[in-house]
Amino acid sequence: MSGRDTDGEAGGDAADGERAGGGGETEMNLVTAVNETLARELHRDEAVRLLGYDLGPIGGVYRATDGLYETFGEDRVIDTPLSENGILGTAVGMAMRGERPVPEIQFLGFFYPAFGQFMYALAKMHKRSGGALDVPVTVRVPYGGGIKSSEYHSESTETFFVHTPGVRVVCPSTPRETKGLLAASVRSDDPVVFLEPKKIYRGFEEPVPDGDFTLPLDEARVVREGGDVTLIAWGAMVRRAETAADRVDADVEILDLRSLSPIDVDAVLDSVRRTGRCVVLHEARRTLGLGAELSALINEYALDSLRAPVKRATGYDVHFPGHQVEDAYMPDAQRAQYAVEAVMDYEF
Repeated sequence: MSGRDTDGEAGGDAADGERAGGGGETEMNLVTAVNETLARELHRDEAVRLLGYDLGPIGGVYRATDGLYETFGEDRVIDTPLSENGILGTAVGMAMRGERPVPEIQFLGFFYPAFGQFMYALAKMHKRSGGALDVPVTVRVPYGGGIKSSEYHSESTETFFVHTPGVRVVCPSTPRETKGLLAASVRSDDPVVFLEPKKIYRGFEEPVPDGDFTLPLDEARVVREGGDVTLIAWGAMVRRAETAADRVDADVEILDLRSLSPIDVDAVLDSVRRTGRCVVLHEARRTLGLGAELSALINEYALDSLRAPVKRATGYDVHFPGHQVEDAYMPDAQRAQYAVEAVMDYEF
């Protein structure tokens, strides 16, 4: 079995480009954007159903589904037993019979018991069925650190999913991005792991389109243009990249990857070829984190443009620590700043 290869072949209409249905905008934070988008998709398509632990009357551990159970009822917003393996397996079965389920795994560290269903069913069913079966499942997962929580509540092991063919991996960095990317994910015919950076769930607000709004699922976003160095980040790290860019004496181009799989290779290479320098900022562990793949891509296809080796600012190669030392583990703007200054000062 196999999910369809995420090389551009797959994806519904929502993956084709940015689309807005008109209307005004409303200031909201990221978790409210999740809630608003889920409500809109439940209204729009009766095939959409939510399922997960505590997302019914309680409204989810972060209240991302607050009020949806009361509005849409227990058949559309389904409280499940505490079984990640069961949640994911049930969602795949629902998708195989024509539904468009949106399961929630409360924390990325809780995903691991469901890895059998992820590998054997979600990621490979399309390929295993010879293309006869689509598996339009969007798995929402709050991820990342920075909230001083307990063990297994702060993981950023996105590389496990990126390493798996047949699944899109999407990570928004702002409320507006969240609405556009989550709506496009739910409408995609591909399985999607949608990573929600919980550190910034309520971190800030910005205007979000009121009407129907989707963003392309496989295009990186230029957050700010620059000519000296490319700083690549995603999720909560984009805000720290912006702070670092403000502190350095360099013209920094910030690229928000948005889609971790497939990677927008053209956007990455085009930017690095113009700037000649690159820093990758991610909170995941350093070894075999996505920064390693990006560095390899740049070395393979843009080596002759580089004026300094690619540098990574990342978490450390340890299990995510307790909250007492969490701040020392998480890459901050200063760590990103030092990495940018290092590539700017480098001389061959």
